Amino acid sequence: MANKLSRFLSEVKSELKKVSWSTKKELIGSTGIVIVTVSLLALFIGVVDFVISRLVNLVIR
Repeated sequence: MANKLSRFLSEVKSELKKVSWSTKKELIGSTGIVIVTVSLLALFIGVVDFVISRLVNLVIR
């Protein structure tokens, strides 16, 4: 069991050396894009939810 774990961790370390890590500038830019996109999507869903709830209330009354 310990041998398998040791081998696994060794392979993980080897694979992580192959990863192309983003620079700090790229990471900040990508994070900004994600925050803006999620905010716009949340706003859109909120507006659609508001409109649909108003329409349902008009139909029910």
